[in-house]
Amino acid sequence: MIGRLYVVGVGPGDPELLTLKAVRILGCVGSICVPRGTEGGESLALSIIQRAVSLDGKEIIEAYFPMKKTAGRSDRAELDAQWSETISSILDRLRRGIDTAFITIGDPGLYSTFFYLYERLIEDCPGLQVEIVPGVSSINASAARAGIGLASGDERIAILPANYVSDLTSIFQRFDTVVLMKVYRVLAEVRASLADLGLLDKAVYVSRAGMADEMVSADLNSLNSDELDYFSLIIVRKQGTRGTK
Repeated sequence: MIGRLYVVGVGPGDPELLTLKAVRILGCVGSICVPRGTEGGESLALSIIQRAVSLDGKEIIEAYFPMKKTAGRSDRAELDAQWSETISSILDRLRRGIDTAFITIGDPGLYSTFFYLYERLIEDCPGLQVEIVPGVSSINASAARAGIGLASGDERIAILPANYVSDLTSIFQRFDTVVLMKVYRVLAEVRASLADLGLLDKAVYVSRAGMADEMVSADLNSLNSDELDYFSLIIVRKQGTRGTK
């Protein structure tokens, strides 16, 4: 009998933000697939669950997902090879009847690595049972840590990768709150655009929400672009309180 695959969101970093369902499932499965951004590097997702769930007797499957854009055929081929290896490792356990969890930072439905694999898994194993377990996203955690309400009433909210934002003016014409993800490489551009729009004092920067080295700043001008973290975002709320930290 084929095992069940669970896709488990483990939250942004604080193990106390793991859901009860996530803890139960991670405690029951026989193997856990752990994504890593660098070969041989540490897994943030694994470090989170280690502080909440005993991993004794569980097989850990390491999955290397390079954190870079696919600039050409060689990059695409490298990613395809890594994904194929991970798919084979997961299906091998499932076909032996071993329930397996694929863990992902934050929530699986929001910018997670899993959906790069999802269609291939279903294609290679028709009838595969996949259960997605939602987790607390970095957006929700960051807003909470900054003391910000993301939206109320009929307000509109936009969530965007900062790297692809080329025209913040049109975005702020349509939305009341804007969350810019992974701003560590484009802070200078975002900061200049917000200043031009008169919204710099409505912005809050949050990095590594819920972790020991968390940073929350309502003064974007004080930030050093060279010291920003990959796990970072900026929340801009045109109306109401922007936070007190």
